[in-house]
Amino acid sequence: MERSSSSLWRKIRARYNLVGNVCENCSTAYFPPRIVCRKCGRKSKMEEKRFNGDGEIFSFTKIRVPPDTFKDEAPYFIGIIKLKEGPMVEGHIIDNGVEPEIGGKVRAQFRKMYVEGDEGLIYYHYKFEPL
Repeated sequence: MERSSSSLWRKIRARYNLVGNVCENCSTAYFPPRIVCRKCGRKSKMEEKRFNGDGEIFSFTKIRVPPDTFKDEAPYFIGIIKLKEGPMVEGHIIDNGVEPEIGGKVRAQFRKMYVEGDEGLIYYHYKFEPL
């Protein structure tokens, strides 16, 4: 029996997790993953790390005129999130009735972003939900 492409797509670990890496030498965390640590250079040894997605809003803005892909979601918020484990991550901030604020606590959730065409592939990505 042939597997559907969607089931294979879901098995790619980084698609549904915040997967980055950490330098074993200096403990600096990166997202997305890097091959070499910016601090240690070639001495670094990078280890894969799954971040839990908890963090706080470092900066945000309200998008009122979005690209066509997100026109049905406007207006919406995009933010820079500082994860507890260290790296800064960009992402949508979910509108759950709580107005985002600098320093506000958030948690990553994986949500549908958009559908490619009428019967196309559904793209999922992380969004951040204010707590």
